[in-house]
Amino acid sequence: MLFTPFRINSMTLPNRLVLPAMVTRLSGEDGFVNKDITDRYVRFAKGEVGLIVLEAMAVHTAKSGPLLRICTDEFKPGLTELAKKIHDTSDSKAVPQIIHFLKIARSGWRQKIEDLSIADIQQIVEQYGQAALRARECGFDGVEMHMAHAYTLSSFLSKRNKRPDLYGGKSLDNRMRLPLQVIKKVREMVGNDFPVGVRFLGEECIKGGYTTEESQIIALKFAQEVSPTMRGVDYISLSAGGKFEDAVHKEGEVLYPYTGYSGDRCMPPLEYPDGYNLHMAEAARRMLRRHGFETPVVATGKIPTPEFAEAVLQDGRADLIGMARALLADPDLPKKSRTGNSDKIVKCIYWNICKALDENFHEVVCGLWPKDEIQAPYSEDDVAPEWSVPDSLSILVRSGNIRLSWKQATDNEAVMGYEVWRSDDAGKSFSHIYSITTSMWTDHLAAPGITYQYYLRAYDRAGNKSVPSNVVSAELPIDVEIPTEVKKTIAPPSFLKAKPVVQA
Repeated sequence: MLFTPFRINSMTLPNRLVLPAMVTRLSGEDGFVNKDITDRYVRFAKGEVGLIVLEAMAVHTAKSGPLLRICTDEFKPGLTELAKKIHDTSDSKAVPQIIHFLKIARSGWRQKIEDLSIADIQQIVEQYGQAALRARECGFDGVEMHMAHAYTLSSFLSKRNKRPDLYGGKSLDNRMRLPLQVIKKVREMVGNDFPVGVRFLGEECIKGGYTTEESQIIALKFAQEVSPTMRGVDYISLSAGGKFEDAVHKEGEVLYPYTGYSGDRCMPPLEYPDGYNLHMAEAARRMLRRHGFETPVVATGKIPTPEFAEAVLQDGRADLIGMARALLADPDLPKKSRTGNSDKIVKCIYWNICKALDENFHEVVCGLWPKDEIQAPYSEDDVAPEWSVPDSLSILVRSGNIRLSWKQATDNEAVMGYEVWRSDDAGKSFSHIYSITTSMWTDHLAAPGITYQYYLRAYDRAGNKSVPSNVVSAELPIDVEIPTEVKKTIAPPSFLKAKPVVQA
């Protein structure tokens, strides 16, 4: 299923893999398309992903950092050329994600939707409509409206919406009023034949926020006709969290909405299970099908491999698979999988270096790429790395951890990194648990009483993998006693200390 064409309105995707919109911080503050932006998206197209959702573009002129713009006609030439270059590269389809955001200051102050007048709201509706029309005029294959995370339309949808009028309160109907007005306006501007998608939250992941109990209803309302002659959205993409309400404010810095728990839920890190947010897509799709809608649903949230993605499709949990960080790590993932070269995929390990770079206002790259490169490496080389010496891998147990170290491998081009494979069942099965670009790694998740076995595979710029290294083994001892030197440093609590006897 993964590599069968998939039709969305007038757009036919070559496969069911989607690149969700990702911040790159490669544009200048002027908002125009530049070479780095073009190179990034052409690189994704080269890897043959089915649908490229370009990073969020502002529908208004509010000041911001590096952010693409689609708010006036002066940006159309650059966007038109970008769409053309993507289409000239492969059969990948491309849609821009369009966004409205509110003001924010380094002090921690932020504008809220309660501050907006009715005139402001009406202007937002018009801005979305004009931006969607520009997307069509620039030659893109569709448009996606950003209604997720910490931004304006998401804040209207939020259960924490505090507006007292018809755009807020505790009524879901009121909270959906502006998003539905935006969808209607976009349809008026682009017509029924132009693919229109929406990305919103399956769960807010904050105290008092909405869950799938409401998001499945939101999905249904978005899919329904917005008027007797205008269809609703053509696809639904679900995200999670990424809210200001639980963000951690760094003094002197702009509040970043992905620093709290809701940020982890938006981009589940290494410690979270694979497919952590799949239940959101599954709930929305189930609601849509129950009411007779075939609107496709995009599932996202730490979907690591094509094999995992295929299982999601086969199980009917989603119609399309969004892989953001996995495609950042290796844009050639779709092509490698389709051509039977899955073993050459450079696998994302979800250590969220990309997220940390965005948080600190740096250009977003992958930590698995070669140092100082701002685009994913590309090579057609087919020569695999080799180990420089036999038995390169060694192991050491120290301070309750297992540490691996190794002699570096060699390659005719360059060794890019090393995959760590581990077994906890006496070598009956091994799993890829990490990748690293250095020659030392510590397994902080190893538990006492289990015998672990490890081996490495070196990989190069093309993803060619070496033969496995030698296998090493270790077990952390079970020790529940408090070491003597630690006991000496532990003082009894004050209420247990003997009190002096007062003599009469």
